[in-house]
Amino acid sequence: MPLRDFPYGPAAPTRRPNVLVFFTDQQRWDTTGLHGNPMGLTPALDRLAADGVSVDRSFTCQPVCAPSRASLQTGQYPTTTGVFRNGLRLPRDTPTLARAFRDAGYATGYIGKWHLAGGRTAGPVPEEDRAGYEYWLAANLLEFTSDAYETTLYDGDGTSHHFDGYRADALGTAAIDFIERERDGGRDRYRPFFLFLSFLEPHHQNSRDDYPAPTGYSDRYDDPWVPPDLAALGGGNWAQNLPGYYGMVRRLDEVLDRVVSVLERRGELDDTVILFTSDHGCHFKTRNSEYKRSVHDASVRVPTVLRGPGGLRGGVRLPDLVAHVDLPPTLLQAAGLPVPPQMQGRSLLPLLHDSAPDWPQEVLIQISESEVARALRTNRWKYAATAPNADPWNDPRADHYQDAYLYDLHSDPHELTNLAADPAYAEVRAELRQRLVQRIVESGEPRPVITAGEPGGA
Repeated sequence: MPLRDFPYGPAAPTRRPNVLVFFTDQQRWDTTGLHGNPMGLTPALDRLAADGVSVDRSFTCQPVCAPSRASLQTGQYPTTTGVFRNGLRLPRDTPTLARAFRDAGYATGYIGKWHLAGGRTAGPVPEEDRAGYEYWLAANLLEFTSDAYETTLYDGDGTSHHFDGYRADALGTAAIDFIERERDGGRDRYRPFFLFLSFLEPHHQNSRDDYPAPTGYSDRYDDPWVPPDLAALGGGNWAQNLPGYYGMVRRLDEVLDRVVSVLERRGELDDTVILFTSDHGCHFKTRNSEYKRSVHDASVRVPTVLRGPGGLRGGVRLPDLVAHVDLPPTLLQAAGLPVPPQMQGRSLLPLLHDSAPDWPQEVLIQISESEVARALRTNRWKYAATAPNADPWNDPRADHYQDAYLYDLHSDPHELTNLAADPAYAEVRAELRQRLVQRIVESGEPRPVITAGEPGGA
């Protein structure tokens, strides 16, 4: 049945599919078995990919929490939404996924970390700042209202709810309750659901700057496989934190398995579009003084898997470069819904049918907070320009950038040798400057000037 012909209605014999987003925080792409991690951390995700679509080259639009989340809720670049750094509120009139699904008759729900209500509150989120979600059980800054075994979420009335057990388990149980209780005999019984399940794991615990895995899980990985970029760079804090980080990833996968099993038991798995992705990666303080605000793949490349009706089956490994702005249109088209014209991404479904010959051959990445930068990631090159005179906290963009990073990903996949000042690559940089300027303009920003300059760090 063509996507546009999906019937809808409470009594329709065939209704639109459910949509579930399983969203992790700060998870590197190479934590997964499907990307070669040998630690056996993600068997449930690997099975999902084996029966669905693995987006093998998937990138955040901005490697920091709030901007990335804004892109996933809107299909727009962070500077378009206005949320170009943490602490900014998503504008209340922005077209969002929740509003699109709600208007199509879906029961919409959000569980977990939000981070889009500005910096004035860590806990309850006012209804007008929930982007159109109906069911609500979340905290604006979950990292500050919870710990590994102390979880507090707030419902639609702002009432706090405290959960025992490990934090990721608590969110998984809340999602299962939504899937079962809210739909069995309730007002949403006949409505398909759109549920956005947003974890904090495997993000570090801010209050202690560590990675609290479930009890006993760190010990399982006390001799961890070390990603090549971390091993080569040295420094940072990965040596003490990888065991906990891997333990958190493993528990997330167990929660994913629980949720998928419930859908399967209910007979709804094949009628549910599932998206697994993360907001950004983690370089463990090897690239700068914190965890993610850099142009490197450790920060910007994330695991992304889709499974469900609408062409998202078959064990496909999609090699094309995909940005977070492309995921909201994909979910809407897979559900047979129109894509709002304000969305700046493109659905991946045509790629699966070889009907997207003009798909971009690069992704645009914006950087804030650590530096004002714009980066281009192609199959071969990582090129980035920075604005040395801009304020990375207060300036969303700049009029002038200069060369800062260039990596040949064919010969240097772990981005260890910066070629931004190497005269042998002058022509490459000139071409990539032009391509970057064009992508910046296409994203809605004014045309900047990019010139040669001093290189950035490693």
